[in-house]
Amino acid sequence: MIPILLSLRPKQWTKNFFVFAGIIFSLEFFHLAPLLKVIDAFIVFCAISSAMYLVNDIKDLEFDKKHPLKKLRPIASGKVSPSLAIFFAFLLILTALPISFMLNSLFGWVVVSYLVLMFSYTFFLKNIVILDVFSIAAGFVLRAIAGVVVIDVILSPWLVICTILLALFIALGKRRHELLSLDLAAEHRQILDEYNPRLLDQLISAVAGSTVMAYALYTLWPETIAKFGTNSLVYSIPFVLYGIFRYLYLIYKRDEGGQPEKTLLSDPPLLIDIFLWIAALTLIIYVRL
Repeated sequence: MIPILLSLRPKQWTKNFFVFAGIIFSLEFFHLAPLLKVIDAFIVFCAISSAMYLVNDIKDLEFDKKHPLKKLRPIASGKVSPSLAIFFAFLLILTALPISFMLNSLFGWVVVSYLVLMFSYTFFLKNIVILDVFSIAAGFVLRAIAGVVVIDVILSPWLVICTILLALFIALGKRRHELLSLDLAAEHRQILDEYNPRLLDQLISAVAGSTVMAYALYTLWPETIAKFGTNSLVYSIPFVLYGIFRYLYLIYKRDEGGQPEKTLLSDPPLLIDIFLWIAALTLIIYVRL
């Protein structure tokens, strides 16, 4: 039972916290009913994403067997059979999909869109240069959108812009780590043959700056100030800036970034920064300091 649970990759569930972005900025975070809906949405995405990890591991079985780290995964190592993995994948999808439509029909269609995107990524988009990282970023955007539609609030275009830029930043950092950490990177992931360190460094630089700029513009936007009744959101920018700088440091100095979820949970300065950013948002948005 433990190997199949590990195949669900629970550490990756941290990505699904993006569904909480909408409720934080919608002034509904401390209202129980919408908060419970977003928690349900989080659970649905954990189930759906785990199902897709199982599908992906079956699809990449032969490549994973040659990878120095991925060969240790339960499916690649033979601890979990492909047939058992397929069974659990379908079980998770067939359980989560009806629940998603019960929560909210529009939320259900967002979940369906996420499934279509992830199936497309697994079977062909992951092998198309640039579109591979855009597909990953789109998955994060759909998570953020799901958190908005499940509580029936207006979707902010700034949420979409900031999410896709941040997701691109993380995805490109992961590609860079994969490219540089393996002696024969292209044999383990064919798309890496289409990239080189210089290109990835330029793309990372572009999206890192754009992420900070987009967030800064959001905090200064007249509609943002009118919505929250304060212009103090601008004081949260240093936390975003530090977070981007810290992640760049981890990518370029410590050669991390290959496992963003591990980096996020294991780097104390980054964790503290995220906590302080959320605390600052809470004080500014809800206490109106």
